[in-house]
Amino acid sequence: MNERTPGTVLLRGGTVYSPADPFATAMVVDGGTVAWIGSEGAADGFADSVDEVVRLDGALVTPAFTDAHVHTTATGLALTGLDLSAARDLDDALARVTAYAAAHPGHRVLLGHGWDASRWPESRTPTRAELDAATGGRPLYLTRADMHSAVVTTAMLDLVPGVEALPGHHPEGPLTRDAHHAVRRAAQDAIAPGQRRDAQHAALRHAASLGIGSLHECAGPQISGEDDLTALLRLAAEQPGPRVLAYWAEAAVPGADGVLDRVRDLGALGAAGDLFADGALGSHTACLHQPYADADHTGSAYLTAGQIAWHVGACTEAGLQAGFHAIGDAAITAVIAGVRAAAERLGIDRVRAARHRVEHAEMLDPDAIAAFADLGLVASVQPAFDATWGGTDGMYAARLGTERARTLNPYAAMLKAGVPLALGSDSPVTPLDPWGTVRAAAFHRTLQHRVSVRAAFTAHTRGGWRAVRRDDAGVLVPGAPADYAVWRAGELVVQAPDERVANWSTDPRSGTPGLPDLTPGEPLPRCVRTVVGGLTIFEGPNE
Repeated sequence: MNERTPGTVLLRGGTVYSPADPFATAMVVDGGTVAWIGSEGAADGFADSVDEVVRLDGALVTPAFTDAHVHTTATGLALTGLDLSAARDLDDALARVTAYAAAHPGHRVLLGHGWDASRWPESRTPTRAELDAATGGRPLYLTRADMHSAVVTTAMLDLVPGVEALPGHHPEGPLTRDAHHAVRRAAQDAIAPGQRRDAQHAALRHAASLGIGSLHECAGPQISGEDDLTALLRLAAEQPGPRVLAYWAEAAVPGADGVLDRVRDLGALGAAGDLFADGALGSHTACLHQPYADADHTGSAYLTAGQIAWHVGACTEAGLQAGFHAIGDAAITAVIAGVRAAAERLGIDRVRAARHRVEHAEMLDPDAIAAFADLGLVASVQPAFDATWGGTDGMYAARLGTERARTLNPYAAMLKAGVPLALGSDSPVTPLDPWGTVRAAAFHRTLQHRVSVRAAFTAHTRGGWRAVRRDDAGVLVPGAPADYAVWRAGELVVQAPDERVANWSTDPRSGTPGLPDLTPGEPLPRCVRTVVGGLTIFEGPNE
């Protein structure tokens, strides 16, 4: 067997997380497929007929994670470049910009990400003059943590003639809307092919080291460009690594000819992902029914219900997935109205079968949750958003007020209603961190929105595959793809979000498989091997 031809492997002496056998300690993989799961005693019968025996020494084997919303190149650039997420204050951020500019004299455009002025004592963004001074007058594009606004230098604006006339341009403050999209395109165009490849490779390698076997790349003309997506898919096909499942965020609306042909030509699964119905709360661009608590407006709407209906109808008829980025309650209302209109024209069963997606889906009331369930909409959600910005003193409370903020990300109600959940990070908005994501869902800052660790884990493994219309993957059972990860973890438990929930499932006699204890403060599991399609794509150092 070589690195591109998987053989037969017996894993034994650990714990295999599988609905096929809750007490399994061994697994046989034949090529790219799970062949058998069972007990240690039965594993003896396979030991002499396989190409490799992996002794787990008590390790946990689980399905590999699927991150259902990633920007791979931007993630790699944050890993290898200027990341301001750890900046303590404005002065620290400017010092990091200065140091990065000095260390990269050959870059045509300096790229950075992750600032969040709401976390700084000054509570303000750097001015254009401050950035000009920090970079020595070079082009700089620096996105906010949510990627829906950016601060730039004067030299960066000079690369985009006419930007001053575009909606969202501000003489000194962050750029939003069309002005931001135009400057982002110019910044992306300035990335050299080698720099892009290095960033993509770094992101894929990092994902593999975290037990992530699949990424949903959310590309689009306002995000990263066709060359970026095709380069990423080519790289993923050339070498063992996480699977990359792509979406292209372009609207199939009247006058936009050839969109769905372009989606297919690019190798995307649908015209979905970050097809913006609105923006983000942090940038005051999420579209709300009522004004922000800290601003006298309701944000920005980028698509009408009519445009959404047209797009969903066209995608459904073409056999492709549609999908939208929608965070604010008004944007979600528009999405529901548009999908409902398409269902009335084409038939609700046909629309449900398409498994159209909504990314983020943060501000859902009970009526919206019921509509998602009725229309079969997949909610692609990011629990780390709540961990990062939730709570009574977080950014959500500042933007919306405490009462409205408390309603955000109602995962328990969504699962109870039957809304399919797929978990992700929106990296680099929040980092690739699958166990941390499961923890954030299970220990949501709002108690009534918490779900069990098991439910969150399923949404971050099998849920991601169901979101791409694959029901045979993301779970370790005979016949499933051999995408799995091996972990060093502590005690395995069955963890419910509320101690009032019946505890029968914690008894070994219940046959409920355990998962690592994700109580905040407990160490997260450490990945020692990641396998995709039977091929090892990451192996940690020997202990």
